[in-house]
Amino acid sequence: MKSNNLQEYISATRIRLRKTSPFFAALSLYAEIEFTTKVQLAATNGKKIFFNPITYIKLPILERDGVYLHELLHMALLHNLRRGTRDHKIFNIAADIVVNGMIVNEGDCNIPKFGITDPELEDLSVEEIYEILIKNKNEYEDYFMDLINDDMKNEKNEDIDNKDLEGNGIDDNYETGLSDLKTESDIRAYWRQAINDSRLITKVTGKNEFNKSFDRNLGEILEPEIDWKNKLWNFLVKTPTDFGGFDRRLIHAGLYLENLEGESIDVYVCVDTSGSVSDIEINKFMGEIKGILNSYPNLICKLWYADHMCYGPYEIESIKEIPKPIGGGGTDFEPFFNAINSKDFKDKEAVCVYLTDGYGYFPSTRPKFPVLWVVIPGGAENDYFPFGDVIRLNNLF
Repeated sequence: MKSNNLQEYISATRIRLRKTSPFFAALSLYAEIEFTTKVQLAATNGKKIFFNPITYIKLPILERDGVYLHELLHMALLHNLRRGTRDHKIFNIAADIVVNGMIVNEGDCNIPKFGITDPELEDLSVEEIYEILIKNKNEYEDYFMDLINDDMKNEKNEDIDNKDLEGNGIDDNYETGLSDLKTESDIRAYWRQAINDSRLITKVTGKNEFNKSFDRNLGEILEPEIDWKNKLWNFLVKTPTDFGGFDRRLIHAGLYLENLEGESIDVYVCVDTSGSVSDIEINKFMGEIKGILNSYPNLICKLWYADHMCYGPYEIESIKEIPKPIGGGGTDFEPFFNAINSKDFKDKEAVCVYLTDGYGYFPSTRPKFPVLWVVIPGGAENDYFPFGDVIRLNNLF
């Protein structure tokens, strides 16, 4: 089949997505497409989506759209990068459960009959699902048997090397520069920008509804905006007047940081989960928590969620241990500060990080711990906070 005809199938899918899901339609413009007979149906190596021109066009229209969206979501959620050294096939099942759940919930595309779905697992992160599959292989035996018996179910060629592929080539219309990127950080930055741009494009259309499952998964791929290694040092150096009595130029030169490498650092993190904070903003907070957890090797992090009540603490060591957010009510900052001022934390030394939009009721007395308020774009002005330091996030992606 001629390349022009194949391109028409892809263009038609994008047009249909534009009508039903403007966000995913905009996001699809950042994916590079190549047609090849080296895959049985479709695959991605994280840089391109590959379609078999014979099997792809035989699918019903809505399944064709679903397969396209399936591969796009794998790319945008960085599943290839996130797999790391995990078992390839089992991680692929976990990733399929996540993206197929999104497609089914979107309701405007279909997945092929061999696609794996699991409503009980689909709202978890791909890493969480992977651990469940590993620990409960007998319970999920059907998934593994299906994978063996039906190669088309999964992209068994995820690690495709472009030079090993033969096909009809890639049209200039589908070149985005993604395939030229060399480093993992560049690829992550590319998709962060793509997601941000796609949201802006969608808002212009007046359709601001985004796939909630996709939003939940964003927290897994967002990188922290704040340099937490330096920021925590600022807060932990014992100097007068809110840690301002030393030469901050030396901090940025890294001359103090080695002093903390062998120390235990206690950080109490509270996430504002009130009704005024969106899922997108909570995902941004999760990216910052990931930065906190990775800042020092001996860091001890306790996490609370709070709206008008306080939930926690949860002791966490990695992003995958973060429990599902609880909240949705009004905003009152006092319950968290009451919790850390209780006898359970009486003899502790720690720094508090409160991630919030800043709108709510503050306690009448200053807490005993130093406080850093991390405020989302559009949040309360700095002088609204009666104590602590304020750092403002510049963007949500």
